[in-house]
Amino acid sequence: MRSYVLFFEQVDRSCLPYVGGKGANLGELSKAGFPVPGGFCITTLAYQDFIATSPEMNSLLDELNAMDPNDLNQLRNLGERIRTHLRQLEIPAPLRNEIILAWKSVGEEYAYAVRSSATAEDLPTASFAGQQDTYLNIKGQEELLQHIRKCWASLFTDRAISYRAKNGFDHRQVYLSVVVQRMVNPEIAGIMFTADPVSGNRKVVSIDASFGLGEAIVSGMVSADLYKVKAGKIIHKNVSEKKIAIYSLPEGSTVKKDLPPDQQTKQALTDSQILRLAELGKKIEKHFGSPQDIEFCMENGEIFIVQSRPITSLYPLPDIPQEPLRVMFSFGHVQMMTDAMKPLGISVLRTIFPKTVLLEAGGRLFVNPTEVLRTKLGRKVLPIALKNLFDEALSREISEVIHRPEFLQVPPKPGLVKSARQFVAPIIKEVWKNLFKRDPKSAKSKVESFMQKKWTEVRKDLQGVSGAERLETVQHQLSTFGKAMLQNIFPYVICFPISFLLLKRALIRWIGDDKELYQINKSLPGNITSEMGLQIGDLADLVRELPEVKEYLKHANNQTFFEGLLNVRGGERFKRSFEDFIAKYGHRCPGEIDLTRPRWREAPTQLVPAILGHIRSVKPREHRQKFIQGEQEAQEAIQRIMDHVGRRGLKSKWLKRLIEVYRHMGGLREHPKYLLTLILDECKKAIMAEAEELVKKEVLQQTEDVFFLTLDELIQLSKGEFKQNVSSLVADRKEKYEWHQTLKPPRVMTSEGEIVTGSPRKGELPEGALVGSPVSAGVVEGKARIVLKPEEAHLNEGEILVAPHTDPGWTPLFQSAKALVTEVGGLMTHGAVVAREYGIPAVVGVNDATKKIKDGQMIRVDGNQGFVVILSDENEHHVG
Repeated sequence: MRSYVLFFEQVDRSCLPYVGGKGANLGELSKAGFPVPGGFCITTLAYQDFIATSPEMNSLLDELNAMDPNDLNQLRNLGERIRTHLRQLEIPAPLRNEIILAWKSVGEEYAYAVRSSATAEDLPTASFAGQQDTYLNIKGQEELLQHIRKCWASLFTDRAISYRAKNGFDHRQVYLSVVVQRMVNPEIAGIMFTADPVSGNRKVVSIDASFGLGEAIVSGMVSADLYKVKAGKIIHKNVSEKKIAIYSLPEGSTVKKDLPPDQQTKQALTDSQILRLAELGKKIEKHFGSPQDIEFCMENGEIFIVQSRPITSLYPLPDIPQEPLRVMFSFGHVQMMTDAMKPLGISVLRTIFPKTVLLEAGGRLFVNPTEVLRTKLGRKVLPIALKNLFDEALSREISEVIHRPEFLQVPPKPGLVKSARQFVAPIIKEVWKNLFKRDPKSAKSKVESFMQKKWTEVRKDLQGVSGAERLETVQHQLSTFGKAMLQNIFPYVICFPISFLLLKRALIRWIGDDKELYQINKSLPGNITSEMGLQIGDLADLVRELPEVKEYLKHANNQTFFEGLLNVRGGERFKRSFEDFIAKYGHRCPGEIDLTRPRWREAPTQLVPAILGHIRSVKPREHRQKFIQGEQEAQEAIQRIMDHVGRRGLKSKWLKRLIEVYRHMGGLREHPKYLLTLILDECKKAIMAEAEELVKKEVLQQTEDVFFLTLDELIQLSKGEFKQNVSSLVADRKEKYEWHQTLKPPRVMTSEGEIVTGSPRKGELPEGALVGSPVSAGVVEGKARIVLKPEEAHLNEGEILVAPHTDPGWTPLFQSAKALVTEVGGLMTHGAVVAREYGIPAVVGVNDATKKIKDGQMIRVDGNQGFVVILSDENEHHVG
C-alpha cells in the first residue's frame, strides 16, 4: 500500500499503520453505514516521505530520543525547533497533487476539519487523546495544505513528546496520518460515552451536549448539559448554564459568541434526540466490540458522527453476563494485596477456590457472593461479616447494591439454601463446640497437628513424580486444599471474631465501654506471624553485635547472599541464625498469596530493610520486652474486667470463657495463611522444576515464563498437547500484565462494570481529615513514612508507617512503626490484629493515603475515631 491518500470508504481497522487510530475508526464507521461526514486520510507514508525531504530531521530525532524527558527546558526548546522546521518544509509535489485531487473530489466548496491521527492513538490501552492538534473550518487549497503541515508538526508538541517518552514509545516509531473531514455546521455538538466514564457502568450512556461546535466542550470553555440513559430511559438530566458557543465563520475559521439569555438555560438536546443518540452509540459500541468515546454533532436535526475511540479508563470486566445484576468484591482488598497478578498466580487461586466464585478482571481476582446475597439470610449476615472481618467500606458498598430493586427482584437459585445448609451445618456445629465446650488451650495443638499432616502429605505426593504427573498432583492438592482448610482450621479461627463481637457487646452492657478489649488483644499466645516478627528482632539484635555483617547486608545480593556471609567476620554466626529463620519462614513474602512472588528463601535481601530498620528504631531486646509487657497488660486488663463484674456468677463465667476463647483462637488467626503459603511454596518448587525441564527442551525461553501460563496450560504443555505459539502468548501476556499494573482495582464492582463507592462513614470529624476505620486504639503524632514495598522501607524511630496494604510479609516492619495507616483493611485483617497486639494505633481503609499523605509530613493518627490529620505540609525526602 503506497497511497498517500485513502478515502474513508477505503479504510478499516487493518489500515491502522497507515491512517492511525482516528482514521481507522472513521473508516470502520463509514464502511458500516454510520452517518459520518465524508473525507479522506493522508497516510503515514505521506508523513514519512515529507520528513524524508529534510536533511536535519534525523539528527533532531536522535536528540529527541537521547533527551531526559524530565528536563522541561530542553524538551520545550527541542520541540519548538522541530515544529518550526516542519511548518516551513515544502510538501513534495507528488504528495501535494494527490492531496489536492482528493480535496476536490469531496468538494472545494466545503469547510474542513483537519485532525491528526497517530499510529499509537485511540488504541484499547493508550488513547493519546489530545496529544496532537485539531484545526476546524479550514477553507481553500492553501489553507488546507498549511494546516496539514501544522498537523504533522503537532506530533512534536511538548505534551506529545512528554507523553511518548513517559509511556516508552520511540519517537521514530510513531507516525502521523492526517484526517481531512468535511465540516458540518451544527446547531448542537457534544461527546457521548457508551459506558459511564465516572462509575464505569457499561449499561449507562453518558452524553455531554452544548450549542455550536463541540470544541467549546472539549476545550472546557462551557459547562455542557449532561444526560444519562439506561435501557432506553433517561435516568439523569443536568441542564447547565451555557453562556457561550463556538460557531463556524462563512469565510473559514471559528468565532466565540455569547448566547442570548433565553438560550443559556435551554436543554440543548430534546429527550427524543437524547434517546436516538444513545441508541446509535450502543450500535457503534457493538460494532467495535468495546465501549466508545464518540464525538457527534447535529445539523438540521440530523446526527453526524465525527470521531469514535475506545474508552481506555474503564476497569476491565470479568467474563460473566452483565444481566441479571451481580455484585463482586476485590479478593485483593480482603487479602491485603491489591497488586496485579500474573496468570499462573491467578489460576492457582482459582484452583483452590471455586471458579464461579473467584473471577478474574484486570489481573486481579474478585469474589462473586451474589447467589448467597440473593437469600434473606445472606443479605443480613454477609455484610456484617465483611464489616467485622475485613473492611467497613467494602461492607457499606455491598449493602448499597443488594438493596436495589433490580437486585432484589432476582430470586435465589432453587435448592441453594438447602445445599448450603447441609455443607455449613457440620462446620457451625464445630464452631459452637469450640466457642462453648472445648478447652481453648487445646486448639493450637489440634490446628498445628492438621497443618503438619497436610504439609507432609503434599510433600510426599510431589516426591518421585515428574512431568505432567507432577503438575497434575499440584493441581489435585490445590483443588482439595480449600475444603480441607475450611473443615479443619476455619471452625477454630472464626471463633476469634465471633468472641470479639460477643465480648464487645458484653463489656459495653456490663462495664459501659469496650476499651479493655483492645488491651486483651495484646501479645496473643501462639500467633505464628507475631513470633516471626519477634525473630526478626532477634536477628537485628544479633547484627548489632556484628558490625561487619551489618555493612555486608547493606550491599548484599540474592544470588550470593549466603556465600558472601562467610567472607565477613561474624558472618557464619549470622548465617546459622538466618538459615534457621528461613527454614521456618522462608516460604513467606509480601503479596504471598501470589505464587509467582519471590519468597524470602529465593530473595533473602527482602528482609534486610526490616532488620536494619529495627536496629535504627528499636532498642536491644525491646521487642521481646514489649511482648512480655503486652502479656502483662492483657492479664491486668482481664483482672480489671473480672474485678468489675465480680468473680462469681454467670456474668463472670461467661466473660472468662469468652476471654479465653478470644485470646487462644486469636493466636491462631494467622495459621491458615501460614499453611496456605507453605503449600503454595511446595507447589511452586514443583512447578519451577518442571519449568527448568521445559527450558532445557527449548519449549520456554526462561523459567519465569511459566508465570504467564495457567496451570491447565502448563499441564497441556508438559503433555505436548498445547496448540498455541508459547513465545508469542507469553510476550502478549507480559505486555498485558504491564498494563494491568497501571490499573487501580475497585473495592466493589457490579457485573455492569459500575464501581460502587457507597456513602462515607458518618460522624463529626476535623476539617480535611482523611477518614478510614479505627482498628487499633490510641492517638499519636509523628512523621509519615510512605512505604509502597516492604523491601524498600526505610523506617526510623518514631515514624508512622503509611502503606497501600499489609499482609504477613510486612510484619517485620511493625516493630519499628509508631502507628499504622493503610488504604485497605478492616477490624480483623492482618495489619489491624498485629497493630493491636503491638499496641500501636491504626487506621485502615483510608482511600489514596499513600498519595494524599506526603513522605515526611507530620500527621496525627486517631485510632479511636478512625481518621488521619495532616499537621504540616513540610516534608522531607529520604533515600532508603
